[in-house]
Amino acid sequence: MQLAFTFIIPVYNRPNEIEELLQSFVALQTDVIFDIVIIEDGSSVTSKEVVEKYRELLKIDYYFKSNSGPGDSRNYGMERAKGNYFIILDSDCLLPPNYLNEVQKSLKESYVDCFGGPDAAHKSFSSLQKAINFSMTSILTTGGIRGGKKHVNTFQPRSFNMGLSKEAFLKTQGFGKIHPGEDPDLSIRLTKLGYKTKLIPTAFVYHKRRISWNKFFIQVKKFGLVRPILNKWHPETAKVTYWFPSIFCVGFLVAIGATFIGFPWLIYLYVIYFMLAFSLAIISTKSVSIAIMAILAIVIQFAGYGYGFLKSIFYIHLLGKKPEKQFPNLFFL
Repeated sequence: MQLAFTFIIPVYNRPNEIEELLQSFVALQTDVIFDIVIIEDGSSVTSKEVVEKYRELLKIDYYFKSNSGPGDSRNYGMERAKGNYFIILDSDCLLPPNYLNEVQKSLKESYVDCFGGPDAAHKSFSSLQKAINFSMTSILTTGGIRGGKKHVNTFQPRSFNMGLSKEAFLKTQGFGKIHPGEDPDLSIRLTKLGYKTKLIPTAFVYHKRRISWNKFFIQVKKFGLVRPILNKWHPETAKVTYWFPSIFCVGFLVAIGATFIGFPWLIYLYVIYFMLAFSLAIISTKSVSIAIMAILAIVIQFAGYGYGFLKSIFYIHLLGKKPEKQFPNLFFL
């Protein structure tokens, strides 16, 4: 099958991000033909003027619609796309010059109807962005839970960097109304229908993550809230590893208490873990200061995710509450 790629990019009040992303499109070193669909999701500060600046350099279709969330906006874009294979990006991503070549090469070698790519930190990112990127992608954190190269053929793509064939989109009707969590939900439904997914390790993007410490905590807490909901919808996908952040946090409190009554050995395990994480962060970021921030990011990530996960378990699995009514802020209905 001849692949025709269309990039699908929803955006909400972030014209500066669209400008940087379109600049990275212009810098692509590729002969692969592609076009771009940008969906303005009810923004009060639109990207229309930015898009107009790039119309002579790139094939872009721009749509403005009322706010209905990123998942529905991606569906809206895919319904109007010209290509037969969609590549979905977040607006806070940048593409390396060889990105599209790597995607096409991998799909020609081993075609799948859905793929995901990793995220990385660009050298221009702030120290906070680099620290959070380490926390989100490291094998020692929930990045390990998501899966890496050893899970290449069972990878659940994330929608900041995700490919989806037109056939698979039409069969699944795309993303659901939950957010976050719409991307693993789609990946699971694809697998149930017999479609294959994979990770393309070389098709990475630079994921800028424009967030503060507070926004990061809110984000990972939502990730924790969503996982038990997905497990309820798709019980065959539940894994004990999803409990790790909660167990980690509860264990840390137990370790502190045990230390005060004369049993410090448990806290030593946490010291070893953080020393290992600190060492890997230094190797990865080549900065002691960023490595220190990375430890704080890990603590926030585990605490936020763990708290959200336990809260969702309590209300959804123990009390039997309906997710849409208990956590309405997770749904665009």
